[in-house]
Amino acid sequence: MKTTLNIHDTLLIEAKAFAAQQRTTLTRLIEEGLRLRLQPAQATPRTTLTAIKLPTLPCKNGRGMHPGINPLSNKSLYDAADGLSS
Repeated sequence: MKTTLNIHDTLLIEAKAFAAQQRTTLTRLIEEGLRLRLQPAQATPRTTLTAIKLPTLPCKNGRGMHPGINPLSNKSLYDAADGLSS
């Protein structure tokens, strides 16, 4: 079926260029876009969140971080995890 659409000039230019890049027609591009928009929203299954217990690393006195590790510094934490800290 033929119909007339009013499409903004810039959008039409972009759509024609995209259709050419995809080696398809403007008609097929518009049809595909309409099909995607008209599909009912697929409900994504909600995942249930479960709490996990993270392991703690021991230190000399059994509590807290080792001296010299800055908890606000990624480099300091990465070095500690890699065993590079003193």
